[in-house]
Amino acid sequence: MDRNVRIRERLKLKKKRLLDSLILSEILKDKRLIKAFMEVPLEKFIPEKFFNIVKLYEDVPNLFYYDDQNPKSYRTISAPHMITIMLQGLSLTQNDDLLILGAKSGYIAALAHKLAPKGEIVILEANSEIAKISSQNLKILNLNDKISIVIKNPLDGAPELSPWQKILVTGAIEQSKIHPLLNQLDDNGGVLFAPIGQEFVQTYTQILRQKNEFYGKKQLQVKFSPLITQIELDELELIIDLDEFERNYDQSTIEDTLPSFSKKINIKYTSNILDEIIPTPNIKIESIDRQQQELVLTYLAAIEFTIKNLKKEENFNKIFIFLDDIEAKLNDLKKFKKIFEIKIKRMQNILNQIRSFNIVRKELEKKALSDSTVIDKKIDIVNKQIEKINIFLEIIKENIINVKSLF
Repeated sequence: MDRNVRIRERLKLKKKRLLDSLILSEILKDKRLIKAFMEVPLEKFIPEKFFNIVKLYEDVPNLFYYDDQNPKSYRTISAPHMITIMLQGLSLTQNDDLLILGAKSGYIAALAHKLAPKGEIVILEANSEIAKISSQNLKILNLNDKISIVIKNPLDGAPELSPWQKILVTGAIEQSKIHPLLNQLDDNGGVLFAPIGQEFVQTYTQILRQKNEFYGKKQLQVKFSPLITQIELDELELIIDLDEFERNYDQSTIEDTLPSFSKKINIKYTSNILDEIIPTPNIKIESIDRQQQELVLTYLAAIEFTIKNLKKEENFNKIFIFLDDIEAKLNDLKKFKKIFEIKIKRMQNILNQIRSFNIVRKELEKKALSDSTVIDKKIDIVNKQIEKINIFLEIIKENIINVKSLF
């Protein structure tokens, strides 16, 4: 038998034994998650230099990142029992939009996609190298168009893309830091799951939002390394030198948004009320109205027309008018997001990047054209903008096809 075949068979057996153990221990209860574990290969999320067949599919963390220059800077994929607790604690449904703080090599997001295949998943990661590793892993499994990675401080959350049905924090976070995140939750049963506490010990806590009331349930004590929150590259280098990533450079937009999300919240902690007040999933299927369908298609066609014009436009004032127009139309479409399964967050995320590229381009226009470095940077940014516009157009086309097919 070929060595690679033997390894695959051995890993398959180890995975089955691990899942059996988690089930017998009454940790793993969600049948959908069992199926997800079986379908998503953990080994694809670990770089070859850290691949350890002895540790793989054991109930231990798996190393996927280590900085030789800074030995304290290492990152692991959480142990399977902990991933199980995280994902079951979120109570994901198939349409949920999920925000994940900390990439964890992309593995947790890949599992979550199996539980929420019709929702949108966005990962916030501060470390550019970890983001790149995670992005490449997701691309190998053809998930790069399902899961977005944004390089930014995870503690800010993504208020510009809120509300979120679910938010998962994968690193230690202090109690005071969760308030902006809680304000980004959907006010109809949004759930945050996070290891809350100081550096040495935290409590994994499930917090539910119902309108402006927040209910917390403390699950178990854990020890997580803190979230990476320091952006390690300056904005211009990040735009020009890194591929596959999504980074919102329009910090003024975020800074304008954050104050309204940072107000302090009173959380009512209890041991059992959370289970009682989580709303029962609404299984009623909303009828799709022909007029609504035509309206949505009109919006999408108008956005497609504007983004095509944006591709050719050189006047910055007109460019920003086009971007504002698209953003307004996407906001109008939000009320149809669930009915027509429109990928609005993904489009908003890419639109933010396009806006950011043009902010940088506008600044570069003020510099001397005789500087060859400036010219090269301008060319690089224009090429990246065109690439993002093409991706946006593909998403629009997919949404149009999907909306047409629903009637």
